[in-house]
Amino acid sequence: MKIFITGGAGYIGSILTPALLAQGHHVTVLDSFMFQQNSLADCCQFEEFQVVRGDCRSEKLVRELVSKADVIIPLAALVGAPLCARDAIGAQTINADAVQMVCRMVSREQWILFPTTNSGYGIGEKDKYCTEDTPLRPISHYGRTKVEAEQAVLERENSLSFRLATVFGMSPRMRMDLLVNDFVYRAVHDRAVVIFEGHFKRNYIHIRDVARAFLHALDNFASMKGRAYNVGLDDANLSKLELCAEIQKQVPAFVYLEAPIGEDPDKRDYIVSNERLYNTGFRPEWSLPRGIRELIKGYTILNNSIYSNI
Repeated sequence: MKIFITGGAGYIGSILTPALLAQGHHVTVLDSFMFQQNSLADCCQFEEFQVVRGDCRSEKLVRELVSKADVIIPLAALVGAPLCARDAIGAQTINADAVQMVCRMVSREQWILFPTTNSGYGIGEKDKYCTEDTPLRPISHYGRTKVEAEQAVLERENSLSFRLATVFGMSPRMRMDLLVNDFVYRAVHDRAVVIFEGHFKRNYIHIRDVARAFLHALDNFASMKGRAYNVGLDDANLSKLELCAEIQKQVPAFVYLEAPIGEDPDKRDYIVSNERLYNTGFRPEWSLPRGIRELIKGYTILNNSIYSNI
């Protein structure tokens, strides 16, 4: 298939793009390379790979690239509440407006696979799982823009969305500011972390399982289209304190303390059910302990904070 990805050189795209190429798909990536990353350099060996440096908000450019695709995957986004708070206009125009523009451009036959965030659930009810039918109550500007974009995508017939849990794991375009990635980095290099709202729970998913979810959707699109799917590990609805305990099992010298001040700008505190996706036959391959082991090895290589969105 001919697949067009915006933001394909980002954290997720740098894993997804080579995975798609390895399966024989033709992949065109549009990316601004705002982080000066070279994460797709190895993809240049593929004749089926095309890369365009540009802005996902450029209507003329995007229209030209969309017209040649069977499938559009709008990954381009300003990700995370801190970055979106810093550039509120960019967050609105990239996260929401650019996706709505794509929805207006595509034909009825073209597919859209859209990644959003399950932080759109906001503050969940104690001991009650968030399903795809749970009302979305995003708190941050980031969450609101992603929910707005998802609504536009799901109004189309040939579309689906993935509500991603907090992603973790190594990527050629690394992000150390994600929660698991951040805590493991601190365990490896600082041996300590001070956390706030330690009882707040959220769900987690490895980046390679995120890529696998997209591949799964391509293979099962006819039965999956028209719906949203939570993408996470059912055995990883964990609080920050529980996450630290998991990391400590592999880094015994790691010390974690809870502070009485500080707050998550997304107010993420929820547990998530991934049953709908699992019922389509998908199963994650990367457990949280396996991902922690991977990160420990990765942080033997990486030891600075340039790999971050903030």
